[in-house]
Amino acid sequence: MHVDALWPRAGGWADLGDEDVDAVLVGVGTHATSISATGAHATPLAVREALARFAAHAEGVDLGALRIADAGDAVDPDGDEEAATALVARAATRSRLVIVLGGDNAATVPAALGAWRGAGVTAATAGLVTLDAHHDLRNGRSNGSPVRRLVEAGLDGRRIVQVGIQDFANSAAHARRAAELGIVVISRAAVEEEPAGIVAARALDVAAAGRGPVHVDVDVDVVDRAAVPACPASVPGGISAWRLRELVRALARDPRVRSLDLTEVDATADAADGRTVRLTALCVLEALAGLAERPRR
Repeated sequence: MHVDALWPRAGGWADLGDEDVDAVLVGVGTHATSISATGAHATPLAVREALARFAAHAEGVDLGALRIADAGDAVDPDGDEEAATALVARAATRSRLVIVLGGDNAATVPAALGAWRGAGVTAATAGLVTLDAHHDLRNGRSNGSPVRRLVEAGLDGRRIVQVGIQDFANSAAHARRAAELGIVVISRAAVEEEPAGIVAARALDVAAAGRGPVHVDVDVDVVDRAAVPACPASVPGGISAWRLRELVRALARDPRVRSLDLTEVDATADAADGRTVRLTALCVLEALAGLAERPRR
């Protein structure tokens, strides 16, 4: 890769030590319980490598001003979910924002529970915003069940907002389950019709009403399938890649968001140009840009 001293690249951040930082990356490469076969465990490394393709600069934002660390990967997040949760919790105690690199959507459980534990709260007072084509309320343990599992862990359904839910991608029974739990659904159509900042504010006002921190689950399959071929369950007609980036940045800009995960990307199934992994890496950078734009207290 060409080296230019005047163009510092993103990524390559140092290991997490004992010092407090602004943001921490954590890899949670869940894949073993996926409904469909996936190589999502390869994605955290692929995203880290893709970050080097991009500059650490956006208009009005220099990521070089942030202290960013990398806590490494959970060793066996499917077999030892508690260890993955503890790894995220440690990262949360040391930072203002934890960014978890999945893995399939099963990573959302240790990501959210770990972030809330690190913030010193329980699921009962926390909130959840999902950017996802699916409700993720299936029975059992899989990449289709993280929202239901978090509810079972104590999360109040009235503090859950699901953004980008797609027609013909969910069963009627799961839609009823979401309604019965009090989950607020912002449809895919509404996501494209309203400014990203308005959508993010609406979602966070609901999710943060319990006075606890909010976790954001970014299931990349919310995006149109043409842009994310490495997302097995993505649907033609999902939201645009640009709108996803806008939403991630708008959500991360709010200090009520303490953690965010990026899931459901199978790096081994991506297009030759790596477009899905590159979009995921850009979402990491958008989250960091949002953090940089937060008002300092």
